[in-house]
Amino acid sequence: MRAKAKLGVAVKYVEAADDNAFEPQLRAFAQRDYDLVIGIGFAQKEPIAKIAAQFPKVHFAIVDAQVEAPNVRSLLFEEHEGAYLVGAIAAMSSKSGKIGFVGGMDIPLIRRFEMGYAAGAKKINPQITVLANFVGLTSAAWNDPTKGKELAVSQYDQGADIVFAAAGASGLGVFDAAEEKKKFAIGVDANQNWTKPGLILTSMLKRVDEAVYVTIAEAKAGKFVGGVKHFGLADKGIDYAVDQYNERILSPEVRKRAEEIKAEIIAGKIQVPDYYRK
Repeated sequence: MRAKAKLGVAVKYVEAADDNAFEPQLRAFAQRDYDLVIGIGFAQKEPIAKIAAQFPKVHFAIVDAQVEAPNVRSLLFEEHEGAYLVGAIAAMSSKSGKIGFVGGMDIPLIRRFEMGYAAGAKKINPQITVLANFVGLTSAAWNDPTKGKELAVSQYDQGADIVFAAAGASGLGVFDAAEEKKKFAIGVDANQNWTKPGLILTSMLKRVDEAVYVTIAEAKAGKFVGGVKHFGLADKGIDYAVDQYNERILSPEVRKRAEEIKAEIIAGKIQVPDYYRK
């Protein structure tokens, strides 16, 4: 929508009812001569690879997956860096010495979040306990707030006082659990601090919006190239959120140390473990 407003491009958006709808929807856009077709999410990897091969003159972009084709740009994020940072924030803010993680679908991408989160927490407190659960094994795991709440309540009952949700819409259940138990949660992807003001300690930001905007701008300028483009802490593709909803609960001391850790990661002084490269 920012590209539509600022760059004057025509935008058409559709949401698939299920994974089977990706291929026909992508084909429909390509057949209608859209200059750039963007797929959000790893589930669109195979459909985009197939349709991009059939329409070599159409440009495609995909978020969270890598497709090897000259007319496809793969937009990938260093999620582990952001997870490490909010893990450190959680450990600095925890009073119980126990924190939690609720992941959505049990896939390498979410395991990457979990590994980074635990490593960041243990950088601050090597003795901290990190509880971790996943909502499920299928794509339904992204949209089950009831199960998300159930898992978070269990973690809070085991002594966790902060739970990081990397679970799509299922994370809303984690926030409900935080409200019920009067504990803290951490949001993901977008700034979710506003959803439960005073209870969302921070949100790990994954700037899909920025990656998409840059890709659209380059396509409009005739500078689109395929290949992989990474976004991390260094270029603010990954970050954590501070605003009016959490500035009172995220202490200045914690923020100062978080900024130091961020700078150390960017400078290469801290090597964040990566599930993809374990």
